[in-house]
Amino acid sequence: MNRRTNMRRPTSGAPDYLFLGTVLTLTIFGIVMLTSASSDLASTKFGDSSYFVMHQLLYGLLPGMVGFLVGCFAYYRRWQRFATPFLVLSIVLLVLVFTGFGVSSVKGADRWLNFGAFTFQPSELLKLTFFIYLAAWVSRSTTRGSSFVQGFLPFLTLVGGVMVLLLLQPATTVAILIFLASVLMYFTSGAKIRFLAVAALVVSLALSVFIYFSPYRKARVLTFLNPTADTADTGYHINQALIAIGSGGWTGVGFGQSTTKLYYLPEPIGDSIFAVIAEELGFLGSLFVLLAFSVLIWRGLRIARHTSDSFGRIFVTGCTCLIGLQAFVNIAAVSGLVPLTGVPLPFVSYGGTALTVFLTMSGIMVNVSRYQS
Repeated sequence: MNRRTNMRRPTSGAPDYLFLGTVLTLTIFGIVMLTSASSDLASTKFGDSSYFVMHQLLYGLLPGMVGFLVGCFAYYRRWQRFATPFLVLSIVLLVLVFTGFGVSSVKGADRWLNFGAFTFQPSELLKLTFFIYLAAWVSRSTTRGSSFVQGFLPFLTLVGGVMVLLLLQPATTVAILIFLASVLMYFTSGAKIRFLAVAALVVSLALSVFIYFSPYRKARVLTFLNPTADTADTGYHINQALIAIGSGGWTGVGFGQSTTKLYYLPEPIGDSIFAVIAEELGFLGSLFVLLAFSVLIWRGLRIARHTSDSFGRIFVTGCTCLIGLQAFVNIAAVSGLVPLTGVPLPFVSYGGTALTVFLTMSGIMVNVSRYQS
C-alpha cells in the first residue's frame, strides 16, 4: 500500500526551461556542425554528402526525441519498477557483442551489435539503465551509503562487474566514466569518504595494471606524455587535432571551410568534432560549446539539489556528472590535456545510440525538475 502511494504522481510544476533549452540548443548545434564536418567524408565514402546527417536524424534524433518526450512526460519514479529488467537487458546486450551479433571496428574493438538494418552500441544504453538501477538500489535503503557490508561491497561488486564487461570490449574510457559517475552517485547517498577512497584506490590500481599490459592503451598514454615523438603514427591524431584548433584563431576560418577535416584529421565527425568546431568557428565558437555544457551541468546539479526524493536526486546527479565528465574528457583529449580516449562529445558527435540515450536521459531529468521541492 505504501509503495503504491509513493508511486503516485504528485502535483507537478514548470520544468527547468534553461536546462531544457540548453539540451535542445546543443542538439541542434550538433546537427548543424555534423552537416559541415561530415559532408566531404560522406561524399568520398558514399557519394552522398548528406549520408551521415540523414543517418543521425533517422537513427539518432528521431528515436532520441521520442525518448526525450517519454522521459519528459512519464513520471520519473515509475522508472524504478523497470530498473532490474533494464539492467539485465543491457548486460545481455553487452555479452552479445562477443557473439555472432557483434561487429568489430577496424581496431578490433567489439562494441556494436548488428541487427541488419542498423547497428547498436550497448555500452551507451548501459549509461542510462545502470544509473536507473543504481539510483533505485541505493535509494531503497538508508544504510546502503553508510554500511560496508550491506552497501559498499555490493556497490563495488556491481560497478566492478559492469566495468569488466566494458573493459573486455574494450571500452576503457566508458568504463572509467561510468565508475566516476557511479562513485559520485554513491557519495550523494551519504557514503563515507573512506569507502570512496578505497574504491578509487582499488580501481586506479586495477586500471593501471590493465593499461600497462595492453599495448594500444599504453601507447596512448605514452603519446600523451610525448605527443611529438612520432607525429606520423601514434602522435598523428593529437597533432592534427591541435593544428585544427590552432588554425581557428578567434573567429574561425568559416563554417564549412575547414581544410584539416578533409585530408588530415581522424574522426572529424566523432571524437574530433570539437577540433572542427574550433577551426571553423574559432575561440568564440569553442567558448559557446564550453558555456553550453557549463550551463547544463549547473542546472542539472541544481535540479538534483532541489529534489527531495532520493531516487530522483541520485539519478540526476549521476546523469549530470556523466555528461559533464564525458564532455570534459572529449574536449580535453583533442586539446592535448588528457590521453586520446575515443568518447563522443555529448549531443554533438555523430552516433545514433549516444544521441538517443543522452536525449532520453535529459528528458527524465526535465521530468524530475517538474517535481522539485
